[in-house]
Amino acid sequence: MFDVGFSELCLIGLVSLLVIGPERLPKVARVVGFWLGKTRSMVASVKEEVKLELQAEELRQIFKEQSALHDDVRQMLDETSNTIKSSFDQTPTAALMPGDFDDGIAAEAAQRMEPLPSVSAEQHEPK
Repeated sequence: MFDVGFSELCLIGLVSLLVIGPERLPKVARVVGFWLGKTRSMVASVKEEVKLELQAEELRQIFKEQSALHDDVRQMLDETSNTIKSSFDQTPTAALMPGDFDDGIAAEAAQRMEPLPSVSAEQHEPK
């Protein structure tokens, strides 16, 4: 904030020594230091409060956006489920009889399947 170097501090000290005097200078320096510390702590406190308030506002905004996204997802799920239900309702279902299936296809599939090799317990033991 302020760029005060050593030469500026020496000049301020010399002027204050001449204006205030050597007997009252230590007391004035303590009071000025006290008020500077108090001011710094108050500024830091205000900065922290502003920072916390900004973070809280950002969180509120994020929750609001997530709520809007949740509502959109819920609406899309409802539309999808309604579409699926309506497509199932429109599909005609015919009663199937046990003789409707071709037994030849099932027999052919069973012949093509190869049996799994048998595994004995001796093959799994570590050597």
